[in-house]
Amino acid sequence: MDSKDRQIIRALQKNARMTNQDLAAAVNLSPSPCLRRLRNLEDSGAIRGYSVDVDAKAYGLPMMVFIRIRLERHTGSHIQEFETRIRAIDEVLECHLMTGPADYLLRVVVAGLDHYEDFIRNRIHAIGGIASIDTSIVYGTVKKTGVFPALA
Repeated sequence: MDSKDRQIIRALQKNARMTNQDLAAAVNLSPSPCLRRLRNLEDSGAIRGYSVDVDAKAYGLPMMVFIRIRLERHTGSHIQEFETRIRAIDEVLECHLMTGPADYLLRVVVAGLDHYEDFIRNRIHAIGGIASIDTSIVYGTVKKTGVFPALA
């Protein structure tokens, strides 16, 4: 991947709905080479897909929480069971394997505090093998972007 490919990716991260004409103009290429590069980025898996950025509050999920989870045991079967179960829970938007005191960091959206309590009691506790759960409720967002920084 070269700098022109990265320019294409950054432009699409800002607006994935732009036409190839507009994309080509934004990255200073003619349309045919731009489309060829775009197809190569898609075919290689560098561009995995396209999505829409939705306001969670407008959708009906105004509460975002970050949950740090530490497992009781770190055997292959316990880890696999936890990860399989987490992948199946729609409220979990992201799950990251972490260093430090927590094993996993989850980003979760719910409709409110009562829904969060139900989520923890009936979805997370049901997994079993969890040593600790630590939650931080998001009450504001300072910055959120899906655009990668430019590389020199």
